[in-house]
Amino acid sequence: MKEKYIQKIANELNLQNKQVESTAFLISEGATVPFIARYRKEATGSLDEVAITAIRDRLNQLEELDKRREAILSSLIERNLLSDELKEKIEQAETMATLEDIYLPFRPKRRTRATIAKEKGLEPLAQIIYLQQDDIDPFAEAEKYIDEEKDLKTVDDVLQGARDIIAEWINEDQDTRAKLRELFAIKGVFKSRVIPGKEAEGIKYKDYYNWEEPVISAPSHRVLAMRRGENEGFLSLRILPPEEDAIYILESTFIKKHNLCSEQVRTAMIDAYKRLLSLSMETEIRLETKQKADLEAIRVFAENLRQLLLAPPLGEKNVLAIDPGFRTGCKVVCLDKQGKLLYNTTIYPTHSEEKVKEAETKLDKL
Repeated sequence: MKEKYIQKIANELNLQNKQVESTAFLISEGATVPFIARYRKEATGSLDEVAITAIRDRLNQLEELDKRREAILSSLIERNLLSDELKEKIEQAETMATLEDIYLPFRPKRRTRATIAKEKGLEPLAQIIYLQQDDIDPFAEAEKYIDEEKDLKTVDDVLQGARDIIAEWINEDQDTRAKLRELFAIKGVFKSRVIPGKEAEGIKYKDYYNWEEPVISAPSHRVLAMRRGENEGFLSLRILPPEEDAIYILESTFIKKHNLCSEQVRTAMIDAYKRLLSLSMETEIRLETKQKADLEAIRVFAENLRQLLLAPPLGEKNVLAIDPGFRTGCKVVCLDKQGKLLYNTTIYPTHSEEKVKEAETKLDKL
């Protein structure tokens, strides 16, 4: 168990280090959440199931983050790509999304439009255009790269390749991805539409045939309903913010001037958003909203079950209940007809003869 995990989780959950450390140890030994909550109160400081579950889940997240961090560092070292600055960024990343954003430009890539353009030798042209200098004519520069053997037959072919490279650079920009991720979370909108021809068959999802709702306020039951409709083939579901807001973020970062090169960069920028960034951000927000909706559904179910379990099992009758235990004794409670606690105590009928008699006396009085 890493000490930094203990301190971080304790700070985040407002718990004592000892509580987190003891709970983490019990979990590592294979103890379940209900067992720890019920039988190891002395070790955890009487943490309930909610707190223990939160420790377990956060511990798993941090362990997975460090495993991924180590894998990324190993990959970069093997390929001689790890600089001191990059290593520091990776070691300071506190979320998986941030870590993956840092690694994205260095990730081994499948053969993309950008890699094909680089193979054709268009990266120098992309760099010239990206600088957006006033005295550069991108069309004239592109003519220098025409090569039928490389399937660069026209100026348009050359510029398209250069834009593909620029689009990849924009897609891999860490700050841009962070800003767009925030935009999707705050201004993203669920857009649900019926699949043409499925209107009759998917009638139970008719409320979502033409439905839009902000991500930030969509209740869990509607999120899960839309996803079920999509999984069953009745609905198409997108999660997107206003496009003009996303374009504004990109323009403020990548458009430096107003000239012919800037026009090429802007075209590449819009392509980067529609073809790469929006899909990547949508995938992330889909996963995040699904996880939140699942947790909320579990919470509601647990609360409903709690009320059911707390209902008087015998109707309106006084109840004396015993929770058996050996080492920690048997817990005894007395409830009135409405389930209100009247009295509670602990007896030890499995200990010494004196304790057995004491237990009998207490029960007789009750």
